[in-house]
Amino acid sequence: MVVRGVVQGVGFRPHVYALATGLRLSGHVTNTADGVVAEVEGDPADVAAFCAGLAPGAPPLARVDSVEAADLAVTGGSGFTIVPSREGGSGRTLVPPDTATCAACLAELADPADRRHLHPFVTCTHCGPRFTIVTSLPYDRAHTTMAGFPLCPDCAREYEDPADRRFHAQPVACPRCGPRLRLVTAPGGPCPPPGPGEDPVAAARRMLAAGAVVAVKGLGGYHLACDATDARAVAGLRRRKARGDKPFAVMAAAPADVEPLVHLGPEERELLTGTVRPVVLLRRRDDPGPHSGPVPAPAVAPGSPDLGVMLPYTPVHHLLLGLGAPAGRGPRLLVMTSGNLSGEPIVTDDAEALTRLAGLADAWLLHDRPIHVPCDDSVVRVCDGEPLVLRRSRGYAPLPVRLPFDVGPALAVGGDLKNAFCLGEGRTAWLSAHIGDMDDLATQQAFASAERQLESITGVRPALLAADGHPGYRSAHWARRHAAGRPVVPVQHHHAHIASAMAEHGLDGSTPVLGVAFDGTGHGTDGAVWGGEFLLADYTGFARFAHLAYVPLPGGDAAVRRPYRMALAHLRAAGLPADPRLSCVRACPPGELRLIGRQMDRGLNCAPTSSAGRLFDAVSSLAGICHHAGYEAQAAIELEAAALRAPDAGEDGRYTFRLDRPDNGGPYTADPAPLLAAVLDDVLGGTPAAVVAARFHHALARLVRTVCAAAREATGAGTVALTGGVFANTVLSSACARGLRQDGFRVLRHRLVPPGDGGLALGQLVVAARTTARTAPAPGAAERQ
Repeated sequence: MVVRGVVQGVGFRPHVYALATGLRLSGHVTNTADGVVAEVEGDPADVAAFCAGLAPGAPPLARVDSVEAADLAVTGGSGFTIVPSREGGSGRTLVPPDTATCAACLAELADPADRRHLHPFVTCTHCGPRFTIVTSLPYDRAHTTMAGFPLCPDCAREYEDPADRRFHAQPVACPRCGPRLRLVTAPGGPCPPPGPGEDPVAAARRMLAAGAVVAVKGLGGYHLACDATDARAVAGLRRRKARGDKPFAVMAAAPADVEPLVHLGPEERELLTGTVRPVVLLRRRDDPGPHSGPVPAPAVAPGSPDLGVMLPYTPVHHLLLGLGAPAGRGPRLLVMTSGNLSGEPIVTDDAEALTRLAGLADAWLLHDRPIHVPCDDSVVRVCDGEPLVLRRSRGYAPLPVRLPFDVGPALAVGGDLKNAFCLGEGRTAWLSAHIGDMDDLATQQAFASAERQLESITGVRPALLAADGHPGYRSAHWARRHAAGRPVVPVQHHHAHIASAMAEHGLDGSTPVLGVAFDGTGHGTDGAVWGGEFLLADYTGFARFAHLAYVPLPGGDAAVRRPYRMALAHLRAAGLPADPRLSCVRACPPGELRLIGRQMDRGLNCAPTSSAGRLFDAVSSLAGICHHAGYEAQAAIELEAAALRAPDAGEDGRYTFRLDRPDNGGPYTADPAPLLAAVLDDVLGGTPAAVVAARFHHALARLVRTVCAAAREATGAGTVALTGGVFANTVLSSACARGLRQDGFRVLRHRLVPPGDGGLALGQLVVAARTTARTAPAPGAAERQ
């Protein structure tokens, strides 16, 4: 029989061995590129019990997707054995993701009597690196970056013993056989090199405590670390990394270190302490009160309603945070941010780290185990008691998503922001780890390398490519350059968002859904910048039922970086005065104010946009919250933070949209002019910004309910998909979902893939597959664009 799924590198063969020997069966088990292959002989009842027990008793990190059995000729063998892996096959087994250090390994790490005491690479079958060290299949040590570390006799005995939890644990290691850490300091920098014989981790802790920035090599790349409680160290790292005000994530030794500062429910605690260990966005407490534990410096996450927290997931992290060290020495809370300049891919190579991170780091804590696949930290938050993945990377990649229908071998290249691509074949789609923004050449090179690697471990050889419909996207250019005669299917941006939500929830597309796609930008079929869309969609096409009214985008990307420009544009579109008492007007230099006026008068570099993200920017600036955005969605994030400070503001009937429909029966437009007039009155009347923010969120959620009700009356659509980056906002997402369910709708929200552009490729894949299928598509939206 062939067992497919996550069944290699997770202790599945020892599980098969124990099950077979316990039932007195003879035969063997081995790894192949197709999965785990087992042949058993014995009493028919015992063979049946063996088959029945394969999946239910599987090891904790295993995932059995299928068991394919066939009768073979009886050979009359005796005993059951584990035989060496076999080469060949389709390469369709699933490589497990990297997994946090397990409790058993942590106990060894802390035990002075154990031979792996304080060994920074302790691992076993149930934990440690997987995806980031795999070079090819089947998953054996020779096909990982551990191939260069011969096993010492003690490790070899464990590796060969089916009863040991390190049986065929490919990264197994100890102080004798490696890998090994070393600490390098910047020449002439503030950190003196480690003393003779000084432990690298102890030296790194000493430097962190003194205010240094240390580059720390992790599972999928380097982090830049500093003491999160040291305001000068945090400010220095922010300045060096050119990060603006974008929040940093912190790493705490235990939930108790942050619990007084944030709201930590059971769902958040499970995410923090589980095997994935993502960055979890935790809502800050309004008044944390006195706290004897570590308190992050204000510059860690300025203006954010959340604190991004993760717990240690490698032995090195545990040691850096004090495991085995004298109490009270060294930091208990570390900033842990990607080892790169903002906008560049994460650094994985040691030599590259010493050059690219020069000027960012004062010291480098590195090791000699190569990283084959870059993999940044995943980011998750909890919305209405369920996980919402915002960045799907370490711990999740390369686990696949089950598709609702068969697709031919295809590659979807995703978008240009928060890029992740997707390979698919049959009923399986593999999303890549987070790649990054495609503006940077190094990111484009990382994309190409990751695409080759994912092809190699999945065995998918794409015959079809899918890309965003934007003519200028670099990801789409890459697809066209590498098509080699294969068709490249353009997929409209917001259609892909909606299809991604449909595919994640297993919809076959036979019935259209109403997709509410709110984001910052996407190329529309009319050439405008879309982003506030209500689309009636299936996988083969869509009809635009409604959208936010167009406003000019003065200066293109300049308006994104300067939300006061969007405030001025929205005021002008609404016929409202740019009152000089408004802070958004005062934030605009006089010369620029005149220039923007001339731009909009003449329509120069003022593409029309229906973007919900830009409406958030406008209201944030009008309310005096954010006029300059140092990172993506800063104005919207700070507007959400303000709304959380006024939870009892209630709805205000003045905050409303005017819903119009042209005589030709085209899509409705939702004009925010009445809402903006109410915002203007409130701001000039001294209403607190938090109340304005809360009323705006209520109004937008009410618009979603109104438009969806009209769409159901017109089309019969009873399912609504909430998608796009704006729905990372849990205040809006919760309000929309709650209201729509009260109205009797089925509501689809993202859980497995990000609602933003990190989930775009999944939608591109299924749209391209369905629209190019030779068979007739399922019935769906009648009006195509």
